[in-house]
Formats: sequence, structure tokens, C-alpha cells
Amino acid sequence: MSDRNWIGGFLEAQAAERGAADNTTAAYARDLADFSGWLAARGQGLDAAQRHDVEDYLVHCEAQGLAVSTRARRLSSIKQLYRFTFEEGLREDNPAVQIAGPGKSKRLPKTLSIEEVDRLLAAAETHGRNADDRLRNACLMQLLYATGMRVSELVTLPVSAARGDPRMLLIRGKGGKERMVPLSPPAREALATWLARRDALDEMGRARGKPASPHLFPSRGKAGHLTRHAFYLLIKDIAVSAGVSPAKVTPHTLRHAFATHLLQNGADLRAIQTFLGHADVATTEIYTHVLEERLKELVLDHHPMARD
Repeated sequence: MSDRNWIGGFLEAQAAERGAADNTTAAYARDLADFSGWLAARGQGLDAAQRHDVEDYLVHCEAQGLAVSTRARRLSSIKQLYRFTFEEGLREDNPAVQIAGPGKSKRLPKTLSIEEVDRLLAAAETHGRNADDRLRNACLMQLLYATGMRVSELVTLPVSAARGDPRMLLIRGKGGKERMVPLSPPAREALATWLARRDALDEMGRARGKPASPHLFPSRGKAGHLTRHAFYLLIKDIAVSAGVSPAKVTPHTLRHAFATHLLQNGADLRAIQTFLGHADVATTEIYTHVLEERLKELVLDHHPMARD
């Protein structure tokens, strides 16, 4: 079998048997295509690669200046592929099984202050070409900050999730896993206002023979909903309007701000793990850096030996 067939079979299995999300499958495809291309340049294929070949490839990736997280992800993709080929009987061994990945650095996530988030939310209400855009933009930003959703989860939200003035929003995350996240009063208000206008626009579209959209944030593009890239550009424009450095503002920094501000105000780490959709609490623990000052204050304020 060719490298292309091996990779194609692996990707189909990930999607069909393991329920891998489109983004995950696309990442596997990119990583494995790069590894396959590197092997081909050496006159090799996936079927004959050995452990030292995989290790040489990782050295090549490091020499290219790729981030530790990128190298770790590429190794994970290679390991997953060879586990699949071993289980399917395409290879009699897994050449990557004993290779240790590069240690991931514990970089603190970039975040925003509460005051900066307030400015972004206010700017979203006035940013847009028309009133409809402004209502949609206000709803997008309120939902993102209120729930800590991933941007892919936000832009693909079904309109059915918003029906009935929900106190909790049902989110479908990675691997099709569902979770419930409570909505703040401002987010509920923005959602109700946008939903009413969106439904009115849908009704006008149906009168012209246009089918109703299943998405909360529909668009005329191929995807049928606002894309991640479009929202990324939008949030940069909103940052400029808010007087916040656009270099600091991405959809992901709003997600980090959600988690950080909850912790600062006493939320439980396990609850935040659930809200963010992290499979392992270890992923959520990176946010505990924000607790250091608060814990110091608690000790200085309440420990008897700290009193003057």
C-alpha cells in the first residue's frame, strides 16, 4: 500500500471508530503528510520506516525551529498511525512506540484583565456595518466570555441550543462530547435579542425561497455558518475599537480570561475543567498560577501568625 492509502485508511478509522473531530483529523493529515514527504525525500515510505527514522525526523523538526508543542503533536500523530497499522496487520511492529516526546513547557496562557474584557464587550455592541451585525457581534462576544467555549464550538452552535431562554447552554465539544455551561444574565440577554432578530431574518429568507439555517450564526459561505477565520478577524477589529492591543486579543485569550477570572473569584478547578471541556484536570491546572496572589492574601488576612 502507498503512504497515501495508509494515511487515508488511518484517517477514516479515526473519524468512523473514534469519532475524531474534523479539526483533529485535519491536524493528523497535515502532520502525517509532512512526515511522509520527509521520508520520500530519503527514498523511504511509511511501511519501511524504523525507530531511528522517526527520531531523525523529530531532530529535523527541531532544526526547523518548530515549537515543542508542534513537535509533540507530530510525534503523537506518527504513534497513532503506527498503532493503527500494527493493529490492522499492515506492519508487524510499531517503530514509534518507545520514543519519548519532547517535554512540553509550562507556558502561562495569555489572558486579559476584567477591565479589558469589559471594553471588548462594550465595543462589540457598537461594531458592525449595520444593526444586525452589531446584535450578532454582541452575542458572539458575550457567549464566548460567558462560557469559555472554543471558537469552533461557538461558530458552529446550532440554533436549537438557544431556544427557550436557556439558563444553561449545551455545547458539543471535541470528540462529540457534550457539556453544560451556565449563561450569565448579560449573555442570556444578548442571546435572546440576537435570536429574535436572527429568526426574523430567517423568516424573510424563507419568504424568498431560501431554506432556514440550522446555525445560530449563519452565513452565506460554503460552511453555512460564520467561520473561525472570519471571527478571528472580527475580534481583532473589535479590539481596535475597544482600545485594546489586537496582539493580545484572540478567541483563545477570551477563553483563558473566562477561566482565569473564575479562579480569581473563587471557582473550583474541577468546575472550570468541566466548563472548558478538558478531559484531564492536568490541562486545567495551568490556570492555577492566578491563585498565587489570592492565596497569599488569604494567609496574610486570616492566619493568626500574620496579624500584627
